[in-house]
Amino acid sequence: MASGKQPSAGAAAEPMIVIDGLTKHFGPFTAVDGIGFSVAKGEVLGFLGPNGAGKSTTMKMVTGFLAPSAGTARVCGHDIVTSTLEAQRVIGYLPEGAPAYGDMTVRGFLKFIARVRRLAGADAEKAIGSAVEATELEGVLEQPIDTLSKGFRRRVGLAQAILHNPPVLIMDEPTDGLDPNQKFEVRKLIKRMAAEKAIVISTHILEEVDAICTRALIIDRGRIVADGTPAELMARSRYHNAVSLTLGGRTTVEMAAKLRAIAGIESIEVSPRGDETTFTLFPVRTGEGDTVLIDAVARLAREENWQVRALYGEAGRLDEVFRRLTRSDTNGSGKEAA
Repeated sequence: MASGKQPSAGAAAEPMIVIDGLTKHFGPFTAVDGIGFSVAKGEVLGFLGPNGAGKSTTMKMVTGFLAPSAGTARVCGHDIVTSTLEAQRVIGYLPEGAPAYGDMTVRGFLKFIARVRRLAGADAEKAIGSAVEATELEGVLEQPIDTLSKGFRRRVGLAQAILHNPPVLIMDEPTDGLDPNQKFEVRKLIKRMAAEKAIVISTHILEEVDAICTRALIIDRGRIVADGTPAELMARSRYHNAVSLTLGGRTTVEMAAKLRAIAGIESIEVSPRGDETTFTLFPVRTGEGDTVLIDAVARLAREENWQVRALYGEAGRLDEVFRRLTRSDTNGSGKEAA
């Protein structure tokens, strides 16, 4: 059954991707176990999970490169099994590793992709030009793909995925191999395209979720274990609304005792490092929300004239939520099914 998660506010009422009961067996091993979700126009869904969780297998089924054992996947109304070509025409797909014909030049490869996408003449040239500009490939157009760095090969893969301006983009690790500047540009491109597309991004980079995703879905051992906005997922972290206070100079037992006396503190972690100590103060959790601690902590530090090096409240830590919800990084075989 579908997860029931509704599109984010402002997204189109009709989802562009609808997954229901999607399942994949490899012999006795179940790689994907009856998952369901939908993605609407305007959404950027971060698809997360440890190695072996079933992410790549799911994406290959949704794009028609792998037949499901059970369940359905519909893209812009087209069933990926019974109307495979119609569904694939509206998808831009960046697979893991971005495979390409290495002896082709970048220009030659993109021309080939344009023909595959039934673009010709001025339409093909315009589409290639837009994709090249968006992915900043102007300087390597005449180079064979095999001679490019990993980052440039990834950008060629991204260019072929967006060349036909598809309404649905499905990308496996789109910033893999890119340097920080290139990652920034690709993320900016994804955000720019997002308003007119439904986008799914599989990633191991948790900061990417906060940077570009409107929603995140976590999968573990073939099943969905969380589905929500980045803020909703971080609110599930034990660090949500925690306060970090770093003090310089000599810290004492009395300091810790005074912090523990603040109303609403459930527990404190103490982390000394060099000539400073960081106190992480966790609020009491209540059914109506966490206790807000930062004002009381700041007031105490000021009254005691402590040497404050840093003081901030935490929104939560997605990596901590991810670790808690996913039980292992292997599926028993040690690798994710292809």
